[in-house]
Amino acid sequence: MGQEKRITMTDGAGGEKMMAFIRRFVLANFGGNAGEIPLGMLDDSAIIEGIAFTTDTYVVKPLFFPGGNIGSLAISGTVNDLAVMGATPVALSCALILSDGFPLEDLDKILRTMRDCASKAGVSVVTGDTKVVEKSALEGIFINTSGIGKRSQFLDGNIKAVRESRKFSYNWPNDSAVAAGDKIIVSGTVGDHGVALLSFREGYGFESKIKSDAQPLNHMIAKALEVGGITAMKDATRGGVANALNEWAEKSKTGIILEEDRIPYNEAVLTACEMLGIDPLEVGNEGKALIAVVPQLADDVLKALKSTKEGKKAAIIGEASKKCRGVAMRTSVGGLRVVEPPADDPVPRIC
Repeated sequence: MGQEKRITMTDGAGGEKMMAFIRRFVLANFGGNAGEIPLGMLDDSAIIEGIAFTTDTYVVKPLFFPGGNIGSLAISGTVNDLAVMGATPVALSCALILSDGFPLEDLDKILRTMRDCASKAGVSVVTGDTKVVEKSALEGIFINTSGIGKRSQFLDGNIKAVRESRKFSYNWPNDSAVAAGDKIIVSGTVGDHGVALLSFREGYGFESKIKSDAQPLNHMIAKALEVGGITAMKDATRGGVANALNEWAEKSKTGIILEEDRIPYNEAVLTACEMLGIDPLEVGNEGKALIAVVPQLADDVLKALKSTKEGKKAAIIGEASKKCRGVAMRTSVGGLRVVEPPADDPVPRIC
């Protein structure tokens, strides 16, 4: 008899293999059409009875890293998954899975970081759960955070601005709503989080120049929504920008053309990725958003982003187009290369 098939690390790494796993097992059992944005659409949050709802579990290694810790990831990631749907975060839950013997000092540092990050986002942790397991089952701590959000006060105006430009049938921004002509904006430098963790974990030395970008983006996104014209937003975490944009292209059936020279990078990130043979577009981020916006308002949205601390390095990096399938990038020498979705994340255990 053949060896029994089992879960592998790639099944949760954020690339094509994880999406195939989700479709085969999760959607096959739970998929449906409940809500305005249901589970089957695989967006960053579901929308059910006018409420945005999301959940995520954090298993990052190491727990503490340049620019943050597992606590800042947990709050930022959940807040951002709500914000990119056009929702204002209202409340979060926090479930802790701790190993027997975990240092109380480390737990206190993590929870204080969560408290401070939630305060920065203007949201409260209102419920949760705690479990302790044998050290043989878990070394350290895993955190699950869930969040609910209400419709942003700026979302109706945003949708109205989109409909003044083109037909738009949705009441919330989402992955399927990208259309030809939409400009693609990234809110800052790409790849910082994943490279910071990899360098710190493996001792490459780049961590002195690169820090995680983990931060809540809801205030920055509110500024952009106030301008209006946004059709889709996405938190480019596991699988990075490459995976997020390929999801947009697949779901919306609209190609995306990037301009290589316009993508903002930290120079140390480029150096590290070149040395390690990693494509920075495939590296996860925890404090950067991708935003699709109708062309008439793209410059105004960019200006609004740049007026915030979180978005000061934002840039228009391309546009949606029917001239290609999937995602392509116009290189600095003028050619086009295909940007494939990664099979899995080149830097595992980053969130």
